Amino acid sequence: MTDALKRLSDEGVAIWLDDLSRKRITSGNLAELIDQQHVVGVTTNPSIFQKAISHGDGYEQQLTDLATRKVTVDEAIRMITTADVRDAADILRPVFDATDGQDGRVSIEVDPRLAHRTDATVAEAKQLAWLVDRPNTLIKIPATKAGLPAITEVIGKGISVNVTLIFSLERYREVMDAYLAGLEKAKAAGLDLSLIHSVASFFVSRVDTEIDKRLDTVGTDEAKALKGKAALANARLAYQAYEEVFGSERWAALDKAQANKQRPLWASTGVKDPAYKDTLYVDDLVAPGTVNTMPEATLDATADHGQITGNTIAGTYEQSRAELDAVAKLGISYDDVVQLLEDEGVEKFEAAWIDLLNSTEAELKRLAPSEG
Repeated sequence: MTDALKRLSDEGVAIWLDDLSRKRITSGNLAELIDQQHVVGVTTNPSIFQKAISHGDGYEQQLTDLATRKVTVDEAIRMITTADVRDAADILRPVFDATDGQDGRVSIEVDPRLAHRTDATVAEAKQLAWLVDRPNTLIKIPATKAGLPAITEVIGKGISVNVTLIFSLERYREVMDAYLAGLEKAKAAGLDLSLIHSVASFFVSRVDTEIDKRLDTVGTDEAKALKGKAALANARLAYQAYEEVFGSERWAALDKAQANKQRPLWASTGVKDPAYKDTLYVDDLVAPGTVNTMPEATLDATADHGQITGNTIAGTYEQSRAELDAVAKLGISYDDVVQLLEDEGVEKFEAAWIDLLNSTEAELKRLAPSEG
């Protein structure tokens, strides 16, 4: 079952699980995935926590304690989510130690309602790093315009970061620039750059979902032939940008100071269109120095029938550019698509967070001890 996952790991792709819940931790399932399925990291987001806490078990005792203490709902959520991340980080600690801090990482996101506020994002990132208090944590910061200076500031303080919600090639280059600027700040402050890590979460499947919808509207044979190609083309060109930036003179100076490259992380790799093979965004995005964070269904599908045939990004840049150009020639605006996806991404995470606030508040009220 695990041969395809082993081959993927051997090609230099770190396999991370895009899910976390208390049950997954306490049942031994996460430890099992690390042991048997080559999982070396975990990512979370507001939607994952909303699902875990609203529909999962294992939270009742902590919620009862929090209700008894009469904490605010915001504090309750932070206590619950950081507890899960801390426990997952402890389970992954041997991987972290074995890979010199590259993997064995668990990501936790700043409050999505702060996505357009730089100072608040920085303050929240510092607070989360302090609350979780594990060296193998990554603080997730969205790649909004306000998020970019926050990334520089947080990296400059020596806090490792997972930059999330990247859809466009231009924004990805800005993210890498923000990371390098943060490393330069950290270096100037005398920090040990070898201890600072980062990944850049480049979203994949949602690009096809939006562009395919617009190709269907165009409706020509040429448009239909381009379906299912834009997301891979976009991600492959992102890898080209990564190779350029981390092959630059600016990077060379940081490399000499023992800095770590910011690895591209393929996110949103579960296939949304059932017409496509369920391992599409794994099999076709294999390249060294990358991370692929998968929902469990995609992880299982890859273990069962993934087709890992070596590097599937090298040599594709010209074709990828041609495919995106062909989409543009049909009147579909790349800039419009990626901005829409960023806006929707922030909105979806914010809505999930508000759902989580509401459901947690209801639980706190239900479990609160009666007065008197």
